[in-house]
Amino acid sequence: MAEAAKKEKGDDKAQPIVIKKIVKGGGHHGGAWKVAYADFVTAMMAFFLLLWLLNVATDEQKNAISNYFDPTHPKVSQDTSGAGGVMGGLTMSPQGAMASTQNPLTPQQINKERLRGSSSQSKVNLKSAAEKAREEAEKKKFKEVEQALKQAIQKNPELAKLAKNLMIDMTPEGLRIQIVDQEGEPMFPIGSAKMFPKTEALLKQITSVVLDMPNELSVRGHTDSVKYSPGATYTNWELSADRANASRRVILEGGMPADRLNNVMGKADTEPLIAEDPTDARNRRITIILLKEELTNPLPPDEAEAAEGEGTEGEPGDEAGDDGAALEGEGGLEGEEGEDAPSGDRPPMRPIGTFRKTPGQVEFP
Repeated sequence: MAEAAKKEKGDDKAQPIVIKKIVKGGGHHGGAWKVAYADFVTAMMAFFLLLWLLNVATDEQKNAISNYFDPTHPKVSQDTSGAGGVMGGLTMSPQGAMASTQNPLTPQQINKERLRGSSSQSKVNLKSAAEKAREEAEKKKFKEVEQALKQAIQKNPELAKLAKNLMIDMTPEGLRIQIVDQEGEPMFPIGSAKMFPKTEALLKQITSVVLDMPNELSVRGHTDSVKYSPGATYTNWELSADRANASRRVILEGGMPADRLNNVMGKADTEPLIAEDPTDARNRRITIILLKEELTNPLPPDEAEAAEGEGTEGEPGDEAGDDGAALEGEGGLEGEEGEDAPSGDRPPMRPIGTFRKTPGQVEFP
């Protein structure tokens, strides 16, 4: 009996006791809603702050902010930054990316590679001086042509009455001579490219005056804005081109070499002489431009070097010819070394370049 009681008591001690606690109610779900609510409140605060800034900012400030974030804006696209973007900061170069016009960090270091082009830069300056001299001489010739043409028109009784149809002025392209229609005094029949005999005589007179000039010619036809009837296949473009081409044929008949004609164009009514009234009769005209030589025949570098040699020849210690003296037969000056050294000692200089009538040596720094 005693042993049985002990066994039953031992079994009671070995049995585990499980306590269950039941939690009633939903609680606070761990507090995750507080984080979401804080994000919402922060976003609303930023939104109302933005509305307040837009309200107090001026139009100039808004425009400056807009330009700052516009990559196509000149100030942003031209300047470079350390990051290469519009939000980049200061760099080691003098210019920053919209942050400051000066860089107080370190002084800019001199790039020795750029110094190699110093001699080439001096040659460009000499070339520019030579071109300026040629331009001044060309302006004088243009003035002489203008006076000669006016005198020739006045001396010719048949053309004297057309003096009001002739306009001469200077443009960036060169000397412009315009044969302009006047009300009641047209140069071409309306809508036709066949010129009157008086127009042909005037063109030949102009050709005879400018024949001795070395400049190339540009012949252009212009019309007014009066359109053809709807559905017509022949327009002001064809009319202006045909009139310019008819003028070209008359100029060639007057003795002008064909290689002196640079271009023949029909401009229609795109360049009116009287912009306030596109239908004005004076918009119908033929334009002949004596093109500047700097546009059609730029000065080769060799001539600039020759101009430098003319001013320094014979001076002691002169070494200007060592860098790029012109060879004999190409318009260069004959120095002391050029007289003694045979022509076979130096290889012939071959013109390099892609532009017409621009022989010369291409130099790279």
